[in-house]
Amino acid sequence: MPPVAPQPVQITCPACGTSFRTGIYTLIDVSVQPELKPALLGGQLNVAVCPKCSTPSMIGAPLVYHDAAKQLCLVHVPAELNSSPQEQEQFVGDATSFLLRDLPKDGSRAYLLAPRRFLSMQSLVEAIFEADGVSREALDRQRAHIELISELASVVGDEAEFASMVMQRRADLTPEFFATLSAFVQATPPDQAETRQLLMAIQNRLLETYDEDPPDEEEMQEALERLVAVADEELDLAVAELRPVLDYGFFELLTGRIEAAEQAGEQATAAALTDRRDRILAAVEQLDREAEAMFEAGSVLLQEVMQAPDPEAALRERGEAIDEAFMMVLSANVGAAQRAGREDIETLLTRLADVAIDVIQERLSPEERFINELLMAETPQAATRLLRTSVGRITPELIKQLNELADQEERRANKPIAERLRQLARECGAMLF
Repeated sequence: MPPVAPQPVQITCPACGTSFRTGIYTLIDVSVQPELKPALLGGQLNVAVCPKCSTPSMIGAPLVYHDAAKQLCLVHVPAELNSSPQEQEQFVGDATSFLLRDLPKDGSRAYLLAPRRFLSMQSLVEAIFEADGVSREALDRQRAHIELISELASVVGDEAEFASMVMQRRADLTPEFFATLSAFVQATPPDQAETRQLLMAIQNRLLETYDEDPPDEEEMQEALERLVAVADEELDLAVAELRPVLDYGFFELLTGRIEAAEQAGEQATAAALTDRRDRILAAVEQLDREAEAMFEAGSVLLQEVMQAPDPEAALRERGEAIDEAFMMVLSANVGAAQRAGREDIETLLTRLADVAIDVIQERLSPEERFINELLMAETPQAATRLLRTSVGRITPELIKQLNELADQEERRANKPIAERLRQLARECGAMLF
């Protein structure tokens, strides 16, 4: 199948009102146009730049994502298009028929007849990451790191508050967190120098107050033994946990073991180690791309919103894209505006932060809102009092979510929060039953 050309559309710049033509993609077939996949994951697909004022705009368009090797056919039709069910079915039918014509006759086709549909672009992107071997646990841990970076960015200008937060969140400042922060520093676009400076300020301040030694040979050896022995289905989780140790020295050590096996005539062992090395390297690269894509998507969203005629309304319209990465970028820009003395920009960004928090709260279920209230209580005793005065809000679903969140925090090695969640679940259980 030849590459699919972008479809020409006429749009109006939201900043200066200039009308211009641009191209949008509604079909991505990664076997034909693999370069479109990183653009999608990085939030750069279907972004039009005004030829007059250089304002970028994200164009809402229906999308079919196809990966024959993984038997993936994913569909997202933005709600803001107000497409009728018949129009949506026509779009999906035309796209799948086009794809079916170019598949080998002896190849699997059933997955194209029942494409997976997603209500948001974010959930579609997460499905792609999962198909690439990035587990949901790894995605959850990555989001937790982004949230912590955002919190640190909000206090980096206050030495006392920063030191206090570091002490409170010391258990979360894992080697994996430092690797994520470094990846964000490297991923910051050149035209966002102030954001990069803020991230570097966080990094330098942390290194001053929380000294992290580089991995030594013993650490790399322990990591090597674990990653060689771990089961295939647990490899991605182990790589995410050990990411800071997996540098050039680690791969050099693993390559040395492969060469030793070859010299000893142990070809099967050498082949197995080579395959494992390739999988580890692929997982590491995927983790780094994930961090970069999430950060870049947050940066693009903020830029679009800031340049819209009504930034607050624009942010609400794009509410599904608000995540921890966006909040971190927003916080970084608030700090930059404060340092530059731009009270107008700071005021706007603060209003946007309030809108973003409102949107996030609106997305939460009643149980999630209640859990947030419980965790925000100043003491465990205060949380218990809140439970006793809110017995009507205690449900089996609340207890289930508390235990699921505790499991999630345990996987992140955040034992204090995990234990607090379990204690809340036990108290809820006692009151409910």
